Amino acid sequence: MRNTHTENIQEHSLQVAMIAHSLAVISNTCFGNNINAERVAVLAIYHDSNETITGDMPTPIKYYNPDIEKAYKELEETSKEKLLSMLPPNLVPEYRNLLFYDESSYEGLLVKAADRICAYVKCLEEEKAGNEEFKKAAVATLRKINDMKMPEVDYFFQHFIPGFKLTLDELN
Repeated sequence: MRNTHTENIQEHSLQVAMIAHSLAVISNTCFGNNINAERVAVLAIYHDSNETITGDMPTPIKYYNPDIEKAYKELEETSKEKLLSMLPPNLVPEYRNLLFYDESSYEGLLVKAADRICAYVKCLEEEKAGNEEFKKAAVATLRKINDMKMPEVDYFFQHFIPGFKLTLDELN
């Protein structure tokens, strides 16, 4: 889709890391969990690092059908292995744990939630700038976020998402 502001992988990864960290802190502070917030932030920093090789593929295409989804997963795995192959051998185990983390773990779910929140925030920003192309994406992304049923995410939406909807003047 056309963007009023293009975003690079570094900007995206930093925003995902900051939100993932926030979700982990919320999880610990508000819901009595014991999540390593710093590890969640680092996982988020590296969550799309393989896209430096592959580039990004739009979500609707990635998940269009099972064959494309499977092929894309294989491409992700191969590109992560390629990144690891470029490291000195003694560093590979440490980075393997960052690139190939358990996405179904609670840490992994927090990173996924943060990634989806960032996609939703991107939709809000584009809509705020008058870009109507993001309306359907916002609805679909919000549905995926809500389907995760994570209390940290609900808390984040209640306390922080309203700020993303404000203009700079309204923040003052």
